[in-house]
Amino acid sequence: MSDELLLRIVTDPDVIADPYPLLRELRETSPVHRTGFSDFWVLTRFEDCRAALRDQRLGSPDPGEEAPSLLAATRRRRPDGPRSLLFLNPPDHTRIRSLVSRAFTPRRVEHVRPAVRAMTEELLDAVAEAQECDLIDALAFPLPANVISELVGVPVADRDWLRPLVSDLAATLEPTRQPGEAERAEAASVQVNGYLHDLIDRRRAEPADDLLSGLIAASDGEDRLTQAEVAVTVSLIYAAGFETTMNLIGNMVHTLMRHPDQLARLRADRSLVPSAVDEVLRFEPPVQIDGRYVRADTEIGGHAIAQGHGVLTLLGAANRDPAAIDDPDRFDVGRSEVPMLSFGSGIHYCLGAALARLEGQVVLEALLDRFGTWTPLDDNPPWKGRLTLRGLASLPVAFS
Repeated sequence: MSDELLLRIVTDPDVIADPYPLLRELRETSPVHRTGFSDFWVLTRFEDCRAALRDQRLGSPDPGEEAPSLLAATRRRRPDGPRSLLFLNPPDHTRIRSLVSRAFTPRRVEHVRPAVRAMTEELLDAVAEAQECDLIDALAFPLPANVISELVGVPVADRDWLRPLVSDLAATLEPTRQPGEAERAEAASVQVNGYLHDLIDRRRAEPADDLLSGLIAASDGEDRLTQAEVAVTVSLIYAAGFETTMNLIGNMVHTLMRHPDQLARLRADRSLVPSAVDEVLRFEPPVQIDGRYVRADTEIGGHAIAQGHGVLTLLGAANRDPAAIDDPDRFDVGRSEVPMLSFGSGIHYCLGAALARLEGQVVLEALLDRFGTWTPLDDNPPWKGRLTLRGLASLPVAFS
């Protein structure tokens, strides 16, 4: 029965539109569940998920190790290139993360806030003129890739060309891809990689005040990132930061329109905007599943889990665990503390968490400033047919 429940959660379009009742049922009936169809364990409780994400015996398979199929789908790499941070284990992960962190600083992220606000306002000018739009197409889709391009230092003239490639590239993080997505993702990866190598050469010759120049210059004594490591890191920032932030923006507006009392609280008290964005991240996380490969025998939630197995943490279930948060199915923009695993935990905690929060806050503030009413034009807007990166396919809204 638990396997049947799990399959419905990840494949049934009606369940993907609202997975939380079944996630709650799975958490209550089989919180640490070994599937009967593969060497996978599924975790749904907050503490179990957090323990798994922080356990360094769980990571990625090393070269030559065979991963369970769902993990292998997102861990393919070009044979002539390095693996990204997402799929590295210590000590390689420790080295790369340390160097990247020297360039990807909170100060650098905060430095792009005025540019994010200007981009958002420009997109909202068109929304204000039309008075109604598909918010995904009008705002949530174009903004994140352009923000990352601003942070990285991609010239404005190249951004329209790059944006659809980034959209295809994001599918590399989705284990259950639609037909043709894997091929488009691989083709996009080749094009983006070639473009980035050319841009890295230009930045070496003429450094600028941007993330790419910072990654090139980052050093620890004699240790520096290689050109291939810089390129794969920037590709990861694009892949991991594009669709997740697009989903955050769509999920945020959709959730607030479904909770008009909370939207009214935000209009009355703008100091709640940061906690509101965090509450959206907890309540409707853009990333619902995070996977790990068991590199050495371990124990989670009282269950022995053998080396070679896979572990899936269901973040949407963990974020609504009543053992971790009071009244977890209530959406409350004023929560003083918002325990969540939406950015992961441990050594793979999302590098772009501060950037995602900044974008969510800027978009929310701009929408509140510009529009007195937000009216949904579809009571049941369609969701994309995937649960790992969960977001709306469209969100028709009228603004005034």
